[in-house]
Amino acid sequence: MTLFRIFLAVPALISLAACQSGVAEAPVIAATTPMIPGVVSAADPRAAEAGAEILRQGGSATDAAIATMLALTVVEPQSSGIGGGGFFVRSENHADGAQIVTLDGRETAPSQAGPDWFLDTNGEPLRYRDAVISGRSVGVPGNIALAAEAHRRYGRLEWAQLFAPAIRLASEGWELSPRSASFLDRSRGRADFQEEGRALFYDADGEPLPAGTWLTNRTLAGTLENIAEHGPDYFYDTIAEDLAAHVSANTPGDAGMITADVTSYEAMERDALCGTYREFRICSMGPPSSGATTVLSILGQLERFDMAAMGPESPVAWHLFAESQRLVYADRELYLADSDFVSVPARGLVDPDYLAMRSQLISPDSRIDEPQAGVPDGVVHAFADGDEPVENGTSHFAVVDSAGNVVSWTSTIEGAFGSGLMFGGFYLNNELTDFSFRPERDGAPVANRVEGGKRPRSSMSPTIVFDIDGNPVLAIGAAGGSTIPVQVAKALMGYLDWGMTAQEAIALPMLYSPGDTIAIEEDNAVPGLQEALEAMGHNVRTTSLPLKANAVEWVGDHWIGAADPRSEGTSVTQ
Repeated sequence: MTLFRIFLAVPALISLAACQSGVAEAPVIAATTPMIPGVVSAADPRAAEAGAEILRQGGSATDAAIATMLALTVVEPQSSGIGGGGFFVRSENHADGAQIVTLDGRETAPSQAGPDWFLDTNGEPLRYRDAVISGRSVGVPGNIALAAEAHRRYGRLEWAQLFAPAIRLASEGWELSPRSASFLDRSRGRADFQEEGRALFYDADGEPLPAGTWLTNRTLAGTLENIAEHGPDYFYDTIAEDLAAHVSANTPGDAGMITADVTSYEAMERDALCGTYREFRICSMGPPSSGATTVLSILGQLERFDMAAMGPESPVAWHLFAESQRLVYADRELYLADSDFVSVPARGLVDPDYLAMRSQLISPDSRIDEPQAGVPDGVVHAFADGDEPVENGTSHFAVVDSAGNVVSWTSTIEGAFGSGLMFGGFYLNNELTDFSFRPERDGAPVANRVEGGKRPRSSMSPTIVFDIDGNPVLAIGAAGGSTIPVQVAKALMGYLDWGMTAQEAIALPMLYSPGDTIAIEEDNAVPGLQEALEAMGHNVRTTSLPLKANAVEWVGDHWIGAADPRSEGTSVTQ
């Protein structure tokens, strides 16, 4: 069985220390993908078509991904867009090999934010709704800066050209989808918190507009037109003062967002976090994302088990998957945060020896009573477990172009309709509630506590998989808050262990087990799963989970797309 190995944006022979110091070059791997039509997979067909339109015009995978993100701002306002941020993972095909690059467009906390940001006058955490639906939850949006940096490096078409599909949708109109209409109904008091949202999405009686309603958003079209014409400086300079003032006007107390918070924002290149499972190499996003460490650790702990022989209908296989999650999430809660502010033992968390040791805690026929966090190499401080609320509103899209360049991008505004605040025709994120509300427990600091300029921990897991020859074969990611890395790990288990297509692997039943209770889908298709898990000592509940994954996959001699059947997602070929 292949030993699980860890690489940080470097080839096997380049040391991690060199990579972390910035000395190492990006990894070079074989690249033999022929020139074939590109594909875009996204959570909304209008957004997927926007990306495909750009591919047909000769755009790169990066160009198409930017157009997809912009279109999602229009047609999926509850989930992502320019009012939020994201993570970008890219594999570029070259005659002499491919490079994996990850860019961080995660939102940042205002400079005036501090450990008491989400505490009341008695030092107790605010109620979730009071924290979310206000300027207090808004981080400086990063998606436009991320798009600009990605385009500067990898764009093929003119910047303004990428905005055309989204501008057309916003100005000429789009049909409200059933999923968006459902979110409007469930998000009363949030989506309609401000007049701009009420005017766009609700009728004169305050009722959400029904699915099928034809909508236009001229304010958003104007914002996009200005960013297209004047570049990202329009967002981070021209309107920075007004954006900060709008957030601060809706922030209780004296502190808030200031103009300099917006003008100083930068998207950053981070070290990709890569490892192997079976004969495949998997690369995803490192801190401030917990995506790569969680996905790679879940799989790494499972590698000693013959998952292929068990198959997708084996309760034992799903039990092992659940137990691996429980161990990994214990580590995640303690250690993962913005590595610019705290020492994150990312290498230690996915070290093969550490994972082998953690895996020995997993039994095929019984449940771990109380999984505790381990102590991986690289731990500098003793951190406490935080109390981050549930995450929700996110979108993933995967793109490959005719040259074989692959982009996996996850974008988010955190919860459905973010903070409820609108500016320039788009919703502003509530990303800061991904921080722990409590800055410490029993005198020990929480790694993911609020600090000015810090990026909150994320679950987003944009991922690219390479075969034994180093060729990209799958780009995948998901939406659904803290379930995201589990959705990706589950799909990879189906794809790599059970020989499923990406579509089949995404459609597999979901099992989510971050703590003492296992959540399975209400219509779980594995026969007798709940009863078998309960017989092993698990607490099991059936529920509706926020699932939404998208992927592109290399099959034989061409690329195809995959989208979660639980969503409205689809793929479009160039």
